[in-house]
Amino acid sequence: MKPYLLILFGAISLSACAESNSPAVAAKPGSLAANSAVTSGVVTAPGTPAARAVDAVRKVNPQISVDQVEAAPIAGFQQVIVGGQVVYVSNDGKYLMQGTLFDIDAKKDLGEAALAKVRQQLLKTIPASDRIVFAPANPKYAVTVFTDVECGYCRKLHSQIADYNKQGIAVEYVAFPRMGLGSEDFRKMVAVWCSANPKQALTDAKNDRPVPMKNCTNPVTMQYNLGQRMGLTGTPMILTEDGTQVGGYVPPEQLRAALDKLAGKPVRPAVAAPSMVDPGLVDRVPATTSGSR
Repeated sequence: MKPYLLILFGAISLSACAESNSPAVAAKPGSLAANSAVTSGVVTAPGTPAARAVDAVRKVNPQISVDQVEAAPIAGFQQVIVGGQVVYVSNDGKYLMQGTLFDIDAKKDLGEAALAKVRQQLLKTIPASDRIVFAPANPKYAVTVFTDVECGYCRKLHSQIADYNKQGIAVEYVAFPRMGLGSEDFRKMVAVWCSANPKQALTDAKNDRPVPMKNCTNPVTMQYNLGQRMGLTGTPMILTEDGTQVGGYVPPEQLRAALDKLAGKPVRPAVAAPSMVDPGLVDRVPATTSGSR
C-alpha cells in the first residue's frame, strides 16, 4: 500500500491489533460504544457525489467508518472526515487528495474547521460522569483534555491544575492511553477511572504514586476510540466546547488568552495565544499503537 494510504488508514488497521489484547470490559450504558447511531457512519443517497466519495474511501478499507461527507469548499470534490482526518474525493469517486486546504484570504484551515464540527458532536457523547473534572467554583471556560498518565506534558499540565483553575478554566479529563488498548498504560488508566476517588487516583498516577489496580465497567476504551476519531496524534489534546483544538500543552495564562480570543474578548498584549492549528507541545502517540507518532 502506498505511504499516503497508510497515513490515511493506518490508525484503523492498527486499532484492531491493539483491541485484540485489551481486557473484556463492557462499555458504560449510554456511552458511544452502546450508541449505534453514532458508530454506524453516514447515510448517503445512491448515485450521489457523496455516495461515490464514501464508496471510494471504502475501496481502500471496507471496514472504515466515515464520520462526515459533504461538498468540499473546492468545486468538484467531496470533503470526507474519516479516522480523525480530512480528505477530498472527486465527485466521480476516482481521485482522492490528502492535505491541508487553506483559505488564504480568511487565513483559515478549512479542514480543521470541518473536523471541529465533528469533534463537537463526538464530545457530546461523553457523559459528565465519565470525565474527571478539576474546576473552580465559577468557571468562565471549560475544556476537554485527552490525557495519559505516563505522558510528560500531561503531567506538566496537571502539575499546574490549580493555576488553570485560577484562570477560571475547568479542566475535564478524558482518557487516552497512548501505548494502546491492553497495555500497562491502559490498565493504569482503567484503575484510575475505577477508583473510588478518581481525581486523587489520577493525581497519584501522574506522580508515580501507586494506584490500586482494579477493573470495572469503565469508559477508557470508548474515550480512546473517540480520541482517534477526533484526530488525536499526541497527548495532551485540549479541545474547547465547540470542538476547536487549542493545542497540546499550553501554559495557564496562554490557554486563558486563547479562550478569550476565541470568545471575542480582549487579550492582554503580554500574553501570546497559541496557534489553533499546531498541536504544539505533546507526547506523540507511538506508531506501534493505533495512531501516528
